[in-house]
Amino acid sequence: MAVRMDNVGIVVEDLAAAVQFFRELGLELEGTGMVEGEWAGRVTGLGDQSVEIAMMRTPDGHGRLELSRFLAPPVVADHRRAPVNALGYLRVMFAVDDLDETLARLLPHGAQLVSDEVVRYEDVYRLCYVRGPEGILLGLAEELR
Repeated sequence: MAVRMDNVGIVVEDLAAAVQFFRELGLELEGTGMVEGEWAGRVTGLGDQSVEIAMMRTPDGHGRLELSRFLAPPVVADHRRAPVNALGYLRVMFAVDDLDETLARLLPHGAQLVSDEVVRYEDVYRLCYVRGPEGILLGLAEELR
């Protein structure tokens, strides 16, 4: 049986800011639209819903990120500032070619280093966690060659 991951979904309040942040990271906006109505609620279990979405794609075409802004029903929980050891969604890790250059692009868009440093894992990776818009937790890794 073949399985591939299609996308990771993240719920946000400010869809435009989240799209801009992930564009700055290097993802491409694949499209936007509305997901609404009774059929959608049957999938999610939320009943009648109205959700504005933006689908982002990694430049290699293998990964996608679905950003969603719920108009109805209202958001009922907020996990954006949960620490890295919280249960549930933790983070999305992105491999980047140049970690310093990536951080220089993201910091003006609200990214903040979680531990105030980039760490080196042996001679294999330079790594860091950053909080993006609305506290979204991302991992960034640069493979050392």
